Amino acid sequence: MTLKSKSLLLLTIPLLVAFVLFDASAAVGGRKGTLLGGWSPIADPKKPQVREIGEFAVTEHNKQAKTELKFESVVRGETQVVAGTNYRLVIGARDGAVLNNYEALVWDKPWERFRNLTSFKRV
Repeated sequence: MTLKSKSLLLLTIPLLVAFVLFDASAAVGGRKGTLLGGWSPIADPKKPQVREIGEFAVTEHNKQAKTELKFESVVRGETQVVAGTNYRLVIGARDGAVLNNYEALVWDKPWERFRNLTSFKRV
């Protein structure tokens, strides 16, 4: 390895480390006090992407439990950056005429087209 190559490598490593730390910070919202891998509140649970995750949770629960819940809305939620994103959502859904809240945990990895309902329970 030449002196020029070593110098370039020594300059590249700190930049790479800084980029990774900045990128991880941005992934969890870039807020002070947020732990990497910790849960962050969803600012707008009415966003189309959040609604899509909520609808997926109800549809998957219906398939697994052989129920017929009807999705109404995402009441509130949190995200956690892992190998993908975990969504912990409180969902309003109708069971017949009765509106109940349910907590759903969905693991999403869009680059792999992977989405999994991890848990679903009435709250």
